[in-house]
Amino acid sequence: MKEILDAIQSTDSTPADYAALSIPESYRAVTVHKDEVEMFAGLETREKDPRKSLHIEDVPVPELGPGEALVAVMASSVNYNSVWTSIFEPMATFGFLERYGKLSELTKRHDLPYHVIGSDLSGVVLRTGPGVNAWKPGDEVVAHCLSVELESSDGHNDTMLDPEQRIWGFETNFGGLAEIALVKSNQLMPKPQHLSWEEAAAPGLVNSTAYRQLVSRNGAGMKQGDNVLIWGASGGLGSYATQFALAGGANPICVVSSPQKADICRAMGAEAIIDRNAEDYKFWKDEHNQDPREWKRLGKRIRELTGGEDVDIVFEHPGRETFGASVYVTRKGGTIVTCASTSGYNHEYDNRYLWMSLKKIVGSHFANYREAWEANRLVAKGKIHPTLSKVYSLDDTGQAAYDVHRNLHQGKVGVLTLAPREGLGVRDEELREKHIDAINRFRNV
Repeated sequence: MKEILDAIQSTDSTPADYAALSIPESYRAVTVHKDEVEMFAGLETREKDPRKSLHIEDVPVPELGPGEALVAVMASSVNYNSVWTSIFEPMATFGFLERYGKLSELTKRHDLPYHVIGSDLSGVVLRTGPGVNAWKPGDEVVAHCLSVELESSDGHNDTMLDPEQRIWGFETNFGGLAEIALVKSNQLMPKPQHLSWEEAAAPGLVNSTAYRQLVSRNGAGMKQGDNVLIWGASGGLGSYATQFALAGGANPICVVSSPQKADICRAMGAEAIIDRNAEDYKFWKDEHNQDPREWKRLGKRIRELTGGEDVDIVFEHPGRETFGASVYVTRKGGTIVTCASTSGYNHEYDNRYLWMSLKKIVGSHFANYREAWEANRLVAKGKIHPTLSKVYSLDDTGQAAYDVHRNLHQGKVGVLTLAPREGLGVRDEELREKHIDAINRFRNV
């Protein structure tokens, strides 16, 4: 790995130099183990500790197949799917790997007793398989996490509808929380030149997800002037939704859980902010019954912030805890666009407020190839910025996942894999200097 890192850090390395590098037999990676999937049995979700289930170990470099690339990973980040994987909820990911392994001789590689996790990366292409023409060794890249086979017509209008659509590093093996990753070459996108390795790795999954969910015609189709209620507006997903709303001429109503998170939203440019803890919203009376009076109180608060208007769009990802309120506060004919459900998947709402007011619930999951490219392009142009707040070493990935699980973080948390320190990999200092305050916004709060 030292020769690979030396080549990446040299300003003189050529594609031929990269092609001549020896690929090591093994690499360090963050894994979960199949024989430990019951280790948290009987514990409440909150009590499950990723630090106990995530391992840092040497694993063999996988075989490179047609249409694929091996990437030297300089940095990655922790997403909520890494937390789910680490606590084996809502199910262990080995079922995904087993099903994928049955698809073909080549996909059998993914069905292993360990799972290399992680759905983000920034790094450098080391090798490409047969049929790859757009990328070559030495290219600096980021990767989106959509893995599809595209053998069915269903996926050719919207790749997210492919019946063999998977999330790389969650439903496939050989993910980005590692020194080397295996990806399909059509996951690769150009690394934003003004960002460091860890900054470039941070937007990936959440930026693309927020783009489809809020901006794309496949999601809410946000337009100028829309009032958009954003739950967790300073978090990993919500922080990008807030930026897209502001950049697109909409009016974000940012729901946060602390004064510090409210300050982050103000720093991004948002003005309408609700601190749900300070205002003590309790949407559930008990485990089984919601409190409509709290929905109405939230709706009244929103109208105070919008000059009497209800929201056109609700950007939903908490799920069970907030969904009833989200349906209620949306304007007549408005849209609740939902993904993730981090507080629970079994949503409950009063259908009278949906059906009689002609509201729409739209399910949204990651992004198709084009949406991921558009989202990355906005980052590369300095229109949307990373929301990186803290960076961990590969050895401390368990702590990073724990912090995300317990909501102890702001924005996104990064992980250095091969990069020896933060701040490396910047190629466009002029563009960086133009946006340096926005790039560091989440670090400075």
